[in-house]
Amino acid sequence: MKRIAGIIFRTVILILTGIAIGILITGDNIGGRRIGLSFSGPDKISRVLDLVSTKYVDSVNTDSVEGATVNDMLQSLDPHSVYLPAKQARSINERLEGGFNGIGLEYQLLRDTLVITQVNAGGPAAKAGIITGDRIIQVDGKPFSGTKLKSDRISKTFRGEKDTQITLGVVRNGWKAIKNIPIKRGRVALSSLDAAYTTGNTGYIKISKFASTTDNDFKDALKTLKAEGMQKLVLDLRGNGGGYLNTATALADEFLPGGKLIVYTKGSHEPRTDYFATDSGNYEKGALTVLIDEYSASASEILAGALQDLDRATIVGRRSFGKGLVQQQFPFADGTAINLTVARYYTPSGRSIQKSYKNGVASYRNELANRVRKGELLSAESSLSDSAFIGGSAYHTTNGRKVFSRGGIMPDVFVPADTTENTQLVEDLADNQLFTAYVIDRLQPVIAKYATADSFIDQYHITEEVLNNFIAYASQTVKHINPADLKLSKEFIKTLIKAHAARFKWGNNAYYRVLNTSDTTFKIALLQ
Repeated sequence: MKRIAGIIFRTVILILTGIAIGILITGDNIGGRRIGLSFSGPDKISRVLDLVSTKYVDSVNTDSVEGATVNDMLQSLDPHSVYLPAKQARSINERLEGGFNGIGLEYQLLRDTLVITQVNAGGPAAKAGIITGDRIIQVDGKPFSGTKLKSDRISKTFRGEKDTQITLGVVRNGWKAIKNIPIKRGRVALSSLDAAYTTGNTGYIKISKFASTTDNDFKDALKTLKAEGMQKLVLDLRGNGGGYLNTATALADEFLPGGKLIVYTKGSHEPRTDYFATDSGNYEKGALTVLIDEYSASASEILAGALQDLDRATIVGRRSFGKGLVQQQFPFADGTAINLTVARYYTPSGRSIQKSYKNGVASYRNELANRVRKGELLSAESSLSDSAFIGGSAYHTTNGRKVFSRGGIMPDVFVPADTTENTQLVEDLADNQLFTAYVIDRLQPVIAKYATADSFIDQYHITEEVLNNFIAYASQTVKHINPADLKLSKEFIKTLIKAHAARFKWGNNAYYRVLNTSDTTFKIALLQ
C-alpha cells in the first residue's frame, strides 16, 4: 500500500508542476495566430474575492485564496490546466529555458552541514575551484550550517544577479583550515541530457526534458558519439514528462526524412496545425531504439508516437503516461501564471493518446496506481486489456502494424517492471539520500584510488562486506529494514551504491553506465 501511495504522490507532483506531464507552446503564438487574455467588467471571481477581503469574519490571505479559486476552476476543465504560484512558475521556466543565474552546485545536507555532491562543468563554482566533497560552512564570513539550514535558504543564498560576488568558506579533506573562495555569480547552464556515451558500437542518450536547448544538446552529443564509432542509437525517454512542443518536433526532425508529418494539433479555437520534418536531420537512417515507461509523457509521447507510426524506431518498455493535451502559459504581472490547455495533439496516423479524465482529477491522478494494482506493469496483456484502450479506434503504422489510441503509447517490445527495483526498502534508502551520504562518509578514499571512470567501473565491485556496512549505516536512519526486501533487492542496492560512487567523482555518464549494466530494458534495447 505504501508503494502505491508513493506512485500516487509522484503522479500528483508531476501533474501539478506543469512541466513533467505537460507540453508547452513557446511564446504566445499557435497555428500562426496570437492568443491573448482580456477581461472586462467586474467579474464574479474578483467580486467574491473583494467581499472576502473586506467582509469575512477572520483575516484571510486573499492571494492564496485567489490562487486556489483559479486553480479549482482550471482543474474542472482538465487535469493539466493549472494555476502556478510565482515560485513554481519561475522554477518551471528556468528548467525549460536551460539555466539560471547562480554558482552551479548540487549539494546534500549531511548532519546539518552542506556537502557538495556535483559541480556544474564550466559554471562559476567549477571555475573557482570548488570540487565534490567540499563542505561549505561559511558564506561571506558568516556561519552557514546547523538545523536552520534549509533548501530555500541555500537556493536564495547561492542564486543572484549575474556578476555579483559570494565568498564561500570551504573545508576540504587534507586542508588544515577553512579557505575562503570568492565566486562571481553567472549563467549556469542546465543540460537536458542526463547522459550520452557509447558501449561497443551502440550510442546511448538519455533525455530528461524537452527544453529550449535540447535539440542543440542532442546534436552535440550525437556528433561525439558518431566520432566514437556509434552505428546504432538507444534513446532513453523513461521518466521524461515533457516540455516544449517545438523541441519535440525538432528532435523528431533529427530522425525523419523531409516531408514526413511529425504531429498535428487542433482545438476548438485553434485550426489544425501540421508539423513536418525537414531534410536536415542528422540521424535519418541509423538503427534506432526508444525506451519509454509509465512516466514518459506528452513531448516524449509525441516523439515516440511519430517514430512508431512511421516505423522509424523500435519502441521498448512499458505503456507511456497517456497525455495528449497541449498547454500554453499565460503569465501575470505578479509572477504567477496559468498553464491553459489550448489544443490536442495527434500522431501521424491520426491517433490521440490522451487517457480519459471524465471521472475527475482524483481518478486521473490514481490511474498509474491502478495500473500497479492490476499488474499492468508486469504484463503486456494486462496493458492491452486495460479500459483505456477498450472502445478506441484502430490505427496503423506506415508498414501496416496496428497501434492504439487513447491511454498512451504501447511499446513494440514490452519489458515488465523489475520488482527488485521497486521494494519499499529501495524507496526509503533513496528518499533519505543514503546512497550519496554513504559515498561521502565511507567511499571517498576508495574512489580516490581510481584515476578514471573506466577503471572504476571495470575493476571495482561492491562486496558482501561493503553491502553489510552500508545496511548498518542506513539502519541509523531507516529504523525498519525488511529482510525480505533486502534479500529481493540486494543486487540492485549494490548497483546503486556503485552508481552513486561513480557519479560523485565522474558525473552522470558514469552513473548511467553503472546502472545500465543491470538494466533489463537497456539490455533488450541492445538486441534490437
